[in-house]
Amino acid sequence: MTPELALKLGWAAGRVLSRNGTQKVIIGKDTRISGYLFESALEAGLSAAGLNVLLLGPMPTPAVAYLTRTFRAEAGVVISASHNPYYDNGIKFFSTDGSKLDDAIELEIEAELEKPLVCVESHLLGKARRIDDAAGRYIEYCKGNFPADQTLEGLKIVVDCAHGATYHIAPNVFRELGAEVFAIGDKPDGLNINDKVGATSMAKICETVIAEKADLGIALDGDGDRIMMVNRLGEVIDGDQILYILAVDAQKRGILKGGVVGTLMSNLGLDLALQALDIPFVRSNVGDRYVMEMLKQHDWRIGGENSGHILNLDHGTTGDGIVAGILVLAAMRRQQATLEQLTEPMKMLPQVLVNVRFEGTTNPLDTDAVKMAQAKVETQMGARGRVLLRKSGTEPLIRVMVEGDDHAQVLAHANSIAEAVKAAC
Repeated sequence: MTPELALKLGWAAGRVLSRNGTQKVIIGKDTRISGYLFESALEAGLSAAGLNVLLLGPMPTPAVAYLTRTFRAEAGVVISASHNPYYDNGIKFFSTDGSKLDDAIELEIEAELEKPLVCVESHLLGKARRIDDAAGRYIEYCKGNFPADQTLEGLKIVVDCAHGATYHIAPNVFRELGAEVFAIGDKPDGLNINDKVGATSMAKICETVIAEKADLGIALDGDGDRIMMVNRLGEVIDGDQILYILAVDAQKRGILKGGVVGTLMSNLGLDLALQALDIPFVRSNVGDRYVMEMLKQHDWRIGGENSGHILNLDHGTTGDGIVAGILVLAAMRRQQATLEQLTEPMKMLPQVLVNVRFEGTTNPLDTDAVKMAQAKVETQMGARGRVLLRKSGTEPLIRVMVEGDDHAQVLAHANSIAEAVKAAC
């Protein structure tokens, strides 16, 4: 990502969106230092294409999706690399309804990028202005997802903002709902986003929950679309367990529409726990985009990933860490239960992941030896085990994942399949 590319991308997107009637675009960003640079470049490109720009400043990704809808903007833009280190950055677009752009529009933008940049006439240039009350608007939206007749009074919560886009929002949301909040990861300096804090680095919040004698912890990632939680014992509650809590709560209230969408990496324990409650469960490919596609395909509402991307289409169009946390807290209040009590019926099965490096064009997963090794393990484990072999999308690795009831057995099975993969490489 370079300033030149951001400028050209803003212009190309502006050209395509203006053909569809777009007059204004919202831009939000997380707290990494390069956000200032890319915000200015995008603003210039969009203005050169004749579009007006509303600047939100640091704002969670789901907040940009929400504000795109409420401001009746035809598109929203987020400058963020999510859970990555500060030196990475990226740009993503939302449509007017807060969902990701259609593939057809993305292809049009890519085609426009190949053309020379041509600025509109001076009187047609877009204007830019800052939205000063964006944080307050989003805080009120988040609070609106909590029952009006309930309060969080009496709860002590540790909130880890990952030094990211939620630093000025998440602590205030939970305080205004009545909780005592101990905030960490809430002092961004442009360089410390996701650095040993947040949903991808849970040691700090686990320690803090114990030290502060808190009832629970909520950890968000750099752009606020991912959540992990911690119970009062200092144990991590991941996305699979959060999905279980939300699905059970919806079922008890009679508002669960259909079932739950997980991914290929979702723990078998989630599958088995939902089966016990007659709640349908299906798996999509890894990635919140694929979870969303399957939710729409089945016309269901709840889905997500074990990494903490949680979708509840009754409460938003994209993953929202703060809102997911609020929904879990609402379930705790309704059922008068602690976080560990809500997750206790779901038994997480031991899961072992072994990465095998390979070179060349031959896919070892197509060999008979690997298929036989996988089939042998699956037969031995039966319905209480699962094997997943897949090529990494970013590295020359074969990922061997095995899960079952006994950790030692699972580890042995994973290593046996990994040896077969190595021999086939």
